[in-house]
Amino acid sequence: MATRAPTLGDWIEPHPHGIYVRPADAWIDPSTAQPRALVTHGHADHARGGHGAVWATPETLAIMDVRYGQQSANPVQYGETIRMGDVEVGYVPAGHVLGSAQIVLDYRGERVVVSGDYKRRSDPTCTPFEPVKCDVFVTEATFGLPVFRHPDTGDEIDKLIAALHANPTRCVLVGAYALGKAQRVIAELRERGHEAPIYLHGALQRLCDLYVEQGVRLGELRTVADASKAEMAGHVVMCPPGALNDRWSRRLPDPITAMASGWMRVRQRARQKNVELPLILSDHADWDELTTTLLEISPKEVWVTHGREDALVHWCMTRQIRARALALAGFEDEDD
Repeated sequence: MATRAPTLGDWIEPHPHGIYVRPADAWIDPSTAQPRALVTHGHADHARGGHGAVWATPETLAIMDVRYGQQSANPVQYGETIRMGDVEVGYVPAGHVLGSAQIVLDYRGERVVVSGDYKRRSDPTCTPFEPVKCDVFVTEATFGLPVFRHPDTGDEIDKLIAALHANPTRCVLVGAYALGKAQRVIAELRERGHEAPIYLHGALQRLCDLYVEQGVRLGELRTVADASKAEMAGHVVMCPPGALNDRWSRRLPDPITAMASGWMRVRQRARQKNVELPLILSDHADWDELTTTLLEISPKEVWVTHGREDALVHWCMTRQIRARALALAGFEDEDD
């Protein structure tokens, strides 16, 4: 009787609550507490507290400490390789947010890369994505439809600056996720020469402070709580998306409501959130970046998760790349 050929990645077990690496006896980005967790980055759908031990980049561990309290931490630098059981585990940059990493797993001559979330655009707040050739590539598909093609980042930031200059008696209130997006908007403004003070909702303060501690240049930041309406006129104010239409915003000088998200490509989403100035600015790869990445890496098999899996699986199949969707729990929205 013929012996069935082994399946690629049959030592990796996808579950709704995470990916189990059997020969390492460890979980990647588990959504439930586990004895051993390999974490790609600090967003809540990938990182949580309560694990027995955590392996992540030093920056991700610092973010987890801020969000969840002190971890039983095992820092892994970019480019470093550690051994867990019979598996060699490496961390390489994902370009998503500060400290974000792809986890590279080598076992018995086979390589699996779990990319977590990633983007290919330049971002002054984090290390750029590094493509790694592999047998199996686990990719997100948050914006895995051809309609999602993100515009030039500089053009979106210029729209924000233009709105500010055209309305000197008002402020521009930008809703942005507290980890990654808020700091990127601020850093992109600084890159475009906007050096005026930027005002923060209190919920953004701790992570902005952490980014500054990690060497990211954010310039002068002030808290809304310590400012008057008159002081904030003609300035950018940052807040979490949930505070855009909150009573809190009444203390601001006639705010122009903006939101920074890849979902602002969908006009209905902007209308639903009463956004006057949609800024299409994403920390995830768009359709072209997803497909270009797959062509560049050239894996034998692609596993797709977190988003529009069907379109990307179909794209792979039409190019003779084996692909399948994984039913992992998580958020497809950037503003979790």
